[in-house]
Amino acid sequence: MKIKCVIIDDEPLAIKVVENHLKEFQNFEIIQTFNNPIDALPLLEGGKIDVLFLDINMPKMNGLDFAKTLNSKTNVIITTAYREYAVESYDLNVLDYLVKPIPFNRFLKAINKITQKVYLQNGINKDDELNKDSFIFLKVDKKLVKIKFENILYVESLKDYIKVFTTTDNYLVHKSLTSVTEELPDHNFIRIHRSYTIAIDKVKSIEGNLVEIGTTKIPIGRKYVNHAKRIILNID
Repeated sequence: MKIKCVIIDDEPLAIKVVENHLKEFQNFEIIQTFNNPIDALPLLEGGKIDVLFLDINMPKMNGLDFAKTLNSKTNVIITTAYREYAVESYDLNVLDYLVKPIPFNRFLKAINKITQKVYLQNGINKDDELNKDSFIFLKVDKKLVKIKFENILYVESLKDYIKVFTTTDNYLVHKSLTSVTEELPDHNFIRIHRSYTIAIDKVKSIEGNLVEIGTTKIPIGRKYVNHAKRIILNID
């Protein structure tokens, strides 16, 4: 499905940055851009927009004030040069808060949040459907690679990098294990060690403090062991 977007910002250059970032994702479609919130209101009230990229400081109306007028189901991503509005914006349940200039790796994290949220809002909420149709984009070398959640076996931390092991290939990504784990659906992924996050449904066996996935045995860290075994073994 296409995720429909609207961008509101009084700075043409700022709009262009978001547009260029979004062009990297084939499942995102920019419906329209606006220089002020008032002009965008009729389109947003139509209920056919999935996500709004919204600036805060604009001449005709403050972006946060505008967000307060929107339907609570509207997914809002704040784009601003000011960090001090972050707490206030999260009180409005915005999906993410991006500080200009927006680096692509930070934008990518927001894209993964949006994708999961919109898919859930459109009724893809069963575990098997979510695994089948949901995915994450990861930057490998200089290109974005789409990796389906259902294909991920486990992720290993390698200092400043992670290695993502899948059923088809392995990918080296400049990203932290904590960051990528936050972007994976927690119904099927769990961190079991300071260096490993695994797909729960890919576990073949548990022997002592080792889990077996494919032909690989992965250690469970001491501080993770009780929680990890309870989740993997589905013990209430």
